[in-house]
Amino acid sequence: MVAGLGGLRQCLDHDSGAGAGVLGLHHAVVQDPGPLAVLAERIGQMVGLARKPELAPDIGAGAYGGEDARPQATGAGASLAIEQVSHAFDLDGAVLPVLDQVSLDVQPGEFVALLGPSGCGKSTLLRLIAGLEPPSAGALGENGRPITGPDPSRVVVFQDPTLFPWRTVWRNVALGPEAQGTLRQQRERVDQAIDLVGLTQFGKAYPHQLSGGMAQRVSLARALVNDPSILLLDEPLGKLDSLTRLRMQAEIVSLWRAKGFTAILVTHDVEEALFMATRVVVFSPRPAAVKADFQVDLPYPRHRGDPRLAELRRESLALLGLDASW
Repeated sequence: MVAGLGGLRQCLDHDSGAGAGVLGLHHAVVQDPGPLAVLAERIGQMVGLARKPELAPDIGAGAYGGEDARPQATGAGASLAIEQVSHAFDLDGAVLPVLDQVSLDVQPGEFVALLGPSGCGKSTLLRLIAGLEPPSAGALGENGRPITGPDPSRVVVFQDPTLFPWRTVWRNVALGPEAQGTLRQQRERVDQAIDLVGLTQFGKAYPHQLSGGMAQRVSLARALVNDPSILLLDEPLGKLDSLTRLRMQAEIVSLWRAKGFTAILVTHDVEEALFMATRVVVFSPRPAAVKADFQVDLPYPRHRGDPRLAELRRESLALLGLDASW
């Protein structure tokens, strides 16, 4: 990743003429941006730094159909191993435990939802998977290799799309290839990523001209242009209205099925986890420990009125300490 920071600094300098304070980034990732080099590295993790030469071919409407519980594309996802991971924060000398001996094995192409009460440590675990910080104890690995820092194979989509307001949709999506110095060769990939999320007519639009759902699609395209092996979704739909959220849930599943990457979704929405994921991991309140781990034994496309979904919802709510009246 470090090799691409010079290009990212250049495009930030070119666009803004300033280093710190350029973006309102996700609070858990950038609290004090500091020097431009630090900001560039963290933004680089958000957009990924492209290292793979091709984007998948155009996806036709028929690619999303079929009664299959697995992604239709194969070979793109990576495996993930989380072994006895614990983590704690140092708050002015006081230790705050956040994760307690979490162990998970994720297979290539799985869609895993991390479900638990707000503030239990789910997003912290996602940050550790992204390599944004090391765990206090335990180990994480991707395809058998230790995770020791950020890598373009693992791209994060946050709740806030964090788009550059002075860049068009096309130039926001192109940030990764531009930072890597490969944009001239990858312009078609940028076009394809924008097409893939259904924004073909909005390449020249600016963020203030987009709805919340459209802005989050731009964020997804910016991640997908880098062809990640693992897509990390940190409550990406949390700020959307209910109707847009339902549509975006289906769209993310469609993209996952078409591309075949491994997906890890952080959510505290039971219905969202069950509708989208092949597998749900339920966490206890902080410090988070794995309370349950089960497969969602339903094919795609899923139907929200399916009795099996209602049954799984009741079981999941019970695991979270809530009764069926919720």
